[in-house]
Amino acid sequence: LWGRFPPVYLLRPPPVAAGNGPVGPGGSRTYAPPAERKRFYQNVSISQGEGGYEINLDHRKLKTPQARLFTVPTEALAIAVATEWDSQKDTIKFYTMHLTTLCNTALDNPTQRNKMQLIRAAVKFLDTDTICYRVEEPAALAELQKNEWDPIVAWAEKRYNVTIGSSTSILGPNIPASTKETFISHLASYNMWALQGIEYVITQLKSLILSMGLIDRHITVEKAVLLSRLEEEYQIQRWGNVEWAHDYDLCELRARAAAGTLFVHLCSESSSVKHKLLQD
Repeated sequence: LWGRFPPVYLLRPPPVAAGNGPVGPGGSRTYAPPAERKRFYQNVSISQGEGGYEINLDHRKLKTPQARLFTVPTEALAIAVATEWDSQKDTIKFYTMHLTTLCNTALDNPTQRNKMQLIRAAVKFLDTDTICYRVEEPAALAELQKNEWDPIVAWAEKRYNVTIGSSTSILGPNIPASTKETFISHLASYNMWALQGIEYVITQLKSLILSMGLIDRHITVEKAVLLSRLEEEYQIQRWGNVEWAHDYDLCELRARAAAGTLFVHLCSESSSVKHKLLQD
């Protein structure tokens, strides 16, 4: 893997003008780099510095939108980010570089939140968790929700020894305080980088329960995305879909959920990459 990236350095994308980014949780602005930019480098590499692993493009070191040195905590994450940059063709499509964006967010922390604030923001999604809100009509959709969502709720209740439940009320289920405290305690075991990834996955799936099932490797990305879009998929099966738009949205959601989950795992695992020398 090291041989794939000859020694070089990397340039940061141009910073976004204040107020131009999309609105994130709590009304904060998130990074919104230009959609595309002409590729300005030939080679991509990684190197180890005092603060961690750095990404290099040609002879420049990559920096964040706030001009911080782009340094990641694990070699595996550095290789994954370098692969994003190396896979760009004639133009750099920033909207495809989810790992790079997550690293920028972790390094610059544009919302200026601490660890507990990140955790509470994640747990807050329990109050509006997609799979806890059920319908009574039509009967076919209600049955589909029960058959598909009940097993993942049951898994979560057993896995974390909590009570979650579901409700057909517009107010949603009454999540016990003890359940929220359990999830707060569990999320506290993750580092700040991983928590950024967890919150990202949750915002994509609109569900803490599905996100934890995905991160815990209980369900696949494809399954998590399908469960998060259950009602939409039901309506599409019944009424049809807009040609190409549905498939595009589905692929995009899968890509973002997969990238966020990978980011969590690469930030949580301390094992180093094993380098294999090819011999004749």
